Amino acid sequence: MCVKSRTPVVVAVVAATAAATVAVALAGPATAQPSTPVAPAAAAAQAASALFAARPAALQAAADEVFVQHDVISTDTLQYVPFDRTYKGLAVIGGDGVVVTDALGQVKYTSVAQSTPLGTINTTPTLSAADSLKVAKGELKTVGSVEGTKLIVLNTTGSPALAWESTIKGTSAEGPSRLTVDVDAASGKVLRTYEHVTDVAGTGTGWINGSVSLDTTLSGSTYSLKDPSIATLTCQDASTNTTFSGTDNVWGTGVGTVKETGCVDAFYSAQKEKGMLSSWLGRTGFTSSGGAWPIRVGLNDQNAYYDGTQVQIGKNTAGQWIASADVVGHEVGHGIDDNTPGGISANGTQEFVGDVFGAATEAFANNPNDPPDYQVGEEVNLVGSGPIRYMYNPSLAGDDNCYSSSTPSQEVHAAAGPGNHWFYLLAEGTAPTNGQPSSTRCSGTGALTGVGIQTATKIFYNAMLMKTSSSSYLKYRTWTLTSAKALDSTCALFNSTKAAWDAVSVPAQTADPTCTGGSTSSPTSSPTASPTTSVPAGCSGTNATDVTIPDAGAAITSAITISGCARSASATSTVAVNIVHTYRGDLKVDLVAPDGTVYALKATSSTDSADNVATTYTKNLSSEAANGAWLLKVQDIYSSDTGYINTWTLTL
Repeated sequence: MCVKSRTPVVVAVVAATAAATVAVALAGPATAQPSTPVAPAAAAAQAASALFAARPAALQAAADEVFVQHDVISTDTLQYVPFDRTYKGLAVIGGDGVVVTDALGQVKYTSVAQSTPLGTINTTPTLSAADSLKVAKGELKTVGSVEGTKLIVLNTTGSPALAWESTIKGTSAEGPSRLTVDVDAASGKVLRTYEHVTDVAGTGTGWINGSVSLDTTLSGSTYSLKDPSIATLTCQDASTNTTFSGTDNVWGTGVGTVKETGCVDAFYSAQKEKGMLSSWLGRTGFTSSGGAWPIRVGLNDQNAYYDGTQVQIGKNTAGQWIASADVVGHEVGHGIDDNTPGGISANGTQEFVGDVFGAATEAFANNPNDPPDYQVGEEVNLVGSGPIRYMYNPSLAGDDNCYSSSTPSQEVHAAAGPGNHWFYLLAEGTAPTNGQPSSTRCSGTGALTGVGIQTATKIFYNAMLMKTSSSSYLKYRTWTLTSAKALDSTCALFNSTKAAWDAVSVPAQTADPTCTGGSTSSPTSSPTASPTTSVPAGCSGTNATDVTIPDAGAAITSAITISGCARSASATSTVAVNIVHTYRGDLKVDLVAPDGTVYALKATSSTDSADNVATTYTKNLSSEAANGAWLLKVQDIYSSDTGYINTWTLTL
């Protein structure tokens, strides 16, 4: 391996003043270097890498921890970089999070499951793996197979512990189960169980959608119910796990008790959901890698479920296969939840997540045989009691309309009530004019106007991309507000989202962002962070003019002039920096206040050979008046590499 020799260059440092608004004296004026645009996903990855290297307090990092960065998830507005962490080489369950950036790689937000650093943990187990597996198997009624056992650090309750983690398949008292069990590696106590099978109590009929078009695959002279763009999206007979096929590309009989007919509606609904994800959300598939799972019709139960490997479709009491758009959309929605950061939503939120995707799929399909209606299972009289859930009025099915402290501990389907009610109020409001039913508020007064189901789904999906393993109604409030603010700088979507949460009694959180019209900059924060202060208009600024950084030369500066902010700067002021450079260890970066005070942001390092500085620094600037000319000062101390200031944002 060849390591470049870093040769320091000594230059005279001249104190910057407010008058030096562009650059300090150089041999010639600094000129903008033609920039090579960095793709948003690449910029986000670089920013996350820099953030992990800096290990700010928001990450709750401690010694012996390593951050594991995953692929960037891109939307039209923001970039999301999920991460996990390890401790002494062991996966930390509950140590996950997401770094959110804009298209330039400026960090806008961090969502972190872990609320405190781990501290020191003994990683030598007392209990053997075999003995832990015996304990884990005791959590199921019957055990069919074991997928594996490994040592982990469990930190989902704030009390980290060494544990053996096993995933086992079998049956529980409720039916099919694929269960992950975490057993304390010292005491043998079961610390946590995580059920991968998520179900809805059977809705829809196999013949509900009527005559539909299907995108099938032709191989030789045989057609099959396999999606031509996602080969893993198939519809199969659950008895044999065989994909339905034929020579004429004509499917089903219209009789709901026939499995092939059930697959017609299941496959149609899944393809409509694929179209909704692509058209509305820019997502290319169901899994995080753009894939899907087989949908299997033939479950001998009044049920349907997703378990991480498949979607199973059962039947109603009349023997009709229950593959309506809202059922398939719901179950695939569980899979999307499972394949976005943080995994399947927790604390009573997972079924409302599934219902959102069911409603969105039904709306996108807009089939006259199953028109959009915000009911779950309205087309099948499963047990003689009509729809299973009503999103506009959950109490019609005996569920709570309003959030309370007891919601997270309720049975998961019942706990969906407040979330379904929130989504309906956001999408349709209290008195829709499009034929949808009216809805009431739990608290507050005044009518709410909906933003439409497509926009509401987009707000919610972008919030899911900030999700961590510690998800809850309270955190979804913060995440959706953050999402709405990013999607609309006028604050209209933010205000609608906030009003809907207020209306279902989900309380405000200290980590909730604020929105003041044109302000789009916000400090990096965690959903469990301390309260943040809104940034009035005029207390934030951006300079996006490129300024070349001389190789091993004098310092240069870029200026932002703040006016109309008649107060002191904040104790949590932020400096979001995007500097393009081929060896960032060369760079010394400072912030210069209007009175000439220098605040160090980044020191040089002869061993940091990574490209670019793309991160957000937090500084206590409360002793400074906000108004005036602030300078970002950058100096390249070593020779052989070049770069330029791309953009920077100051929020006071």
